[in-house]
Amino acid sequence: MNNSQNQCGLHRVVIVGGGTAGWLAAGVFGAKLSTKHSVTLVESPTVSSIGVGEGSWPSLRDTLLDIGISESEFLTLCQGAFKQGSSFVNWRKNAHSYYHPFTVPAAYNELDIHACWKALAPNTPYQDAFSLQAAMCVAGKAPKQIATPDYAHVLNYGYHFDATKLADLLKQHCVDKLNVDYVSGHIGSIKSSSDGYIEKLITECGKEIVGDLFIDCSGSSGLLIDKHFNVPWIPVKRTMLNDRAVALQVPYSDTDTEIKSTTVATAQTCGWTWDIALQHRRGVGLVYCSQFTNEEQAKQVLIDYVRERYPSAQDAELSFRTLSFEPGYRSQFWVKNCLSLGMSSGFVEPLEASAIAMVELGLRMLCEAFPHNKKHMEIVSKRYNSRFAYRWQRVIDFLKLHYVLSDREEPYWIAQRDKASIPDSLAELLELWKYQSPSRLDLIENEEIFPSASYQYVLYGMGYSTSAPLLRLSEANKRKALHILKTLQRTKNAYLKGLPSNRVLLNDIAKRYNNEKQHVPSHAQCEKNEHASASSCKDIKNTSDKKDTYYDRIGFR
Repeated sequence: MNNSQNQCGLHRVVIVGGGTAGWLAAGVFGAKLSTKHSVTLVESPTVSSIGVGEGSWPSLRDTLLDIGISESEFLTLCQGAFKQGSSFVNWRKNAHSYYHPFTVPAAYNELDIHACWKALAPNTPYQDAFSLQAAMCVAGKAPKQIATPDYAHVLNYGYHFDATKLADLLKQHCVDKLNVDYVSGHIGSIKSSSDGYIEKLITECGKEIVGDLFIDCSGSSGLLIDKHFNVPWIPVKRTMLNDRAVALQVPYSDTDTEIKSTTVATAQTCGWTWDIALQHRRGVGLVYCSQFTNEEQAKQVLIDYVRERYPSAQDAELSFRTLSFEPGYRSQFWVKNCLSLGMSSGFVEPLEASAIAMVELGLRMLCEAFPHNKKHMEIVSKRYNSRFAYRWQRVIDFLKLHYVLSDREEPYWIAQRDKASIPDSLAELLELWKYQSPSRLDLIENEEIFPSASYQYVLYGMGYSTSAPLLRLSEANKRKALHILKTLQRTKNAYLKGLPSNRVLLNDIAKRYNNEKQHVPSHAQCEKNEHASASSCKDIKNTSDKKDTYYDRIGFR
């Protein structure tokens, strides 16, 4: 990087690779950076994205809002559906199940919810004691009404979506509306300056792409961060055993009407299956460890799962996609003027759908501290590397927690509980949580990727036992907790009555989107719609609007 770049700023952003990570980056930069910046995305015409990551956190609502895509457009064109959390089936013996919803328990930051639960509702599952979301998922209810504004919610939610269609939508929006330059071509060579900073990329056709900041979204190939800068990969296979996945797209039958709003994670003898309901199909897959199962056996496990739950699906219609990965992350994510995002920076496994959230967190941190010049970038990149090394370690701790609490007896599950595979940081927390419930004191970074409420849902959903606190539950707190329980019961009845099913709401959203494309409603019609919206919402309060903070949108996670 020359001295003028050091003094005058970094205006040219070049993104290598498309897919969800690349086009989200292009959308965020195109929408948020000033007009003096330019954004270019270069993508191979033959290398396709993986396209099996089909779940997000609530944070994607803010990201799409920032980019400027309406929720109706996104849901309709990407065949999207609402995701209200994850549900876990058979992770313990004897037909066990529990939910990890996106909505934090009521008064979580004001009361010791674990203590209140044990004192006032010990026979109620933890997920249901101070939260309604799991019950609404069981009832098949959507997290909002048709009158609820775009990206606002009654119950916190993220999305399930067709990853390929999302990349296509983002690409069209970025090129047509955000002035992102698109280059289709293979990168043939990389030219660097004398100090090692990348100056430009040269495609195999000879096109030169000059930049000041390069974002590597090239997936597991890591064209810049790995192939050019040779940044080591830190493997975590000793802790996170899974290294393979097989996936299927399962069409709906004519009789299918339900769209579940959780990612259903079902434990199998050799791993676990995901089951994601979109508007037009299901995405199902098996994550497994090659040490315990080969590919053919894994495919059979997945086929058996589909045949058992969806007997109308025809084997001839099913086509497998396979994925091999080495769980881990980079020793550095940002080197000189190259930042890696997505699978080029790290990947552990799909459990709890943290991959897209990590991309969003990276983009947000970069935008909030976008470097003015080289000196500024040296400081920002150092802080970025420190923060994301911490975040990847916390992802690993949280995902491992799901496995170590299982009591399944197959060799795969026994290996997952091997003490040698449990990080010291998680082992210490598990010992601590024998005596006190997870709290903000245990996870002290701002914007923790999985804060304490998530740990509580998993711990107590899996039957973990924490001793009663030594301090008495005060009468004032007891009265407050009892009032909350009564209020939640009234609210539950209103939600059951007023919230539509996921299928009904998604159909209504698609109708509205298609009508809006055909004509602009008159002023009189708008007033009529506003009156109808107010009437339909009289029993249900929308608990967010476009003024929510990022932390609200990421859903306490």
